[in-house]
Amino acid sequence: MPAENPPLKTEWLADLERTHEALIQHVSLLPDKALLYSEGDKWNAGQQLQHVYLCLLTISQALASRKYIEETFGRINRPTWNYDEVIARYKAGLSAGGKAPERFVPGPFEAAEKDQVIANLRQVLRNIGTQLESYSEEDCDMLVLTHPFVGKLTIRELFFLMIEHATLHQHSIERALSKVHHGTVKAQPPNIA
Repeated sequence: MPAENPPLKTEWLADLERTHEALIQHVSLLPDKALLYSEGDKWNAGQQLQHVYLCLLTISQALASRKYIEETFGRINRPTWNYDEVIARYKAGLSAGGKAPERFVPGPFEAAEKDQVIANLRQVLRNIGTQLESYSEEDCDMLVLTHPFVGKLTIRELFFLMIEHATLHQHSIERALSKVHHGTVKAQPPNIA
């Protein structure tokens, strides 16, 4: 059963575009030293952008076939969750030790890759927008995709999570770089191993 008055597909697609474009703009303005800075074993800004791209690419690949989604993952058998419920479950999963599976873990990142990763991310966002044109509001509330540690989510719920996901990665980049800027940590060489 759909949640009461869920946001329309056009609304959350606009939010998806807005949050990802904010992340892209933030990363695109970073000088190479900041782009490649990482705290310990954390991902640098370029790797975080690559990770966001890999997540959306996987979703786009699934969206290519409604039949594949229905046959592989099925339909939701619970009331749908609103934005806040999805994000609370995601953050609980993170707190419980949820980590990105290997296919979403970025490899080494070179500053010269920045423009290509940005172009790839923008393209996959356009692809998703086009793909979702053929999905009805009901499809978005009934068809299921899975998240590695949140589990079964409707298409709408998964995109709620992806909206927040971009924002969380942007904030993570900002926090790491603010520590360097304010001198609370010493700059380390980039994590390119």
